[in-house]
Amino acid sequence: MFLEVSQLDVHYPGRPQAAVRGVSFGLHAGEIGVLIGPSGCGKTTLLRAVAGLEAVTAGEIRLSGAVVSSATKTVAPEARRIGMVFQDYALFPHLDVGQNVGFGIHTLPKAQRAARVAEVLELVGLGGAERRYPHELSGGQQQRVALARALAPRPQLLLLDEPFSNLDVDLRERLAHEVRAILKAAQATALFVTHDQLEAFAIGDAIGVMHEGQLHQWDDAYTLYHRPASRFVANFIGHGVFTPATLREVDHQVVVQTALGELTDMAECPLPCAYAQGQCDVLLRADDIVHDDDAPVKAEIVRKAFRGSEFLYTLRLASGETVLAHVPSHHDHKIGEWIGIRAQVDHVVTFNRACPPDKRNMCDLPCATPCGEPCGEPGTENGESPVALALKAGRPSPGWPPLTTAS
Repeated sequence: MFLEVSQLDVHYPGRPQAAVRGVSFGLHAGEIGVLIGPSGCGKTTLLRAVAGLEAVTAGEIRLSGAVVSSATKTVAPEARRIGMVFQDYALFPHLDVGQNVGFGIHTLPKAQRAARVAEVLELVGLGGAERRYPHELSGGQQQRVALARALAPRPQLLLLDEPFSNLDVDLRERLAHEVRAILKAAQATALFVTHDQLEAFAIGDAIGVMHEGQLHQWDDAYTLYHRPASRFVANFIGHGVFTPATLREVDHQVVVQTALGELTDMAECPLPCAYAQGQCDVLLRADDIVHDDDAPVKAEIVRKAFRGSEFLYTLRLASGETVLAHVPSHHDHKIGEWIGIRAQVDHVVTFNRACPPDKRNMCDLPCATPCGEPCGEPGTENGESPVALALKAGRPSPGWPPLTTAS
């Protein structure tokens, strides 16, 4: 493992709660990791701790097997060979592009420095731009210059702190794809911070979802969406709702009884005994609900959002429960209209109904708390994340690379 973060805590003096609590994850050499979460969740604090800019209260950070941060040891940021790309680019306005890119390699002989500047500018698609000034460039071009400057000293790890937040939405996603291609071409290992899901999906090999200082899940984008490890991840990634359901076993097959009817023939469905009386909450994504005028279940359109190729409908069933549905935009129904819907679910994601959505601790999948008992408090065995529980038990959690694997 190239970058290893183990049970990391970062606590600011005078604050009752740690900014980062019990975080563990790893990156292989050449991988791109992304930390995503709402504002104030601790992702930038975690990035700064990896850079050596924040002191670690507990746990440790390793680079290439060597401890660079712990409660008793801190390697200076300049000794870590880490490059950083900032949110505001931080380009020097009085220096041209070539001088900005070469700023971190000024100790090299002039010819070598010029060659390296030309090489990284070519890599980011700005070959021949050495004599231009930052104010002559677009926002996307300035960001490429900042990336080239970070890559020029050949860092062993590149950290990017919301580098696209100042750009418009379309440019952000396009540039995220371009930056991923650049980093892969440079064989760089990178850790990226954002609050934008599309950016995270476009650039990341592995994505970590953070909330209130805790890492809820570290996985690829597909797994985060289809197999969320906590209610927060399920809510934060994509569109969906939790709806009450009852699991029953009929003819050796698990049937999920919901307000939309019975769901059958699904993979990875837990047995009814996993929950008290088989009662649970099932996650229904907007793409799990299909508009079908012939379906026996009808729902009222209470809200609609036009997304170009589709609408996102908010639908209310006769029972009062709410679901979301992606519907092709040529099905332009009016608010208040009733339409037929059916569930088309390949695999079921369930949560213990005893774990309410507004609890601050992370409810595991299935919940680590015994059925019918209150949820555990944060930091206790039955309130810990799947990653922390897996590490404690000495087994890999979903999406977690083996700690013994060498980079």
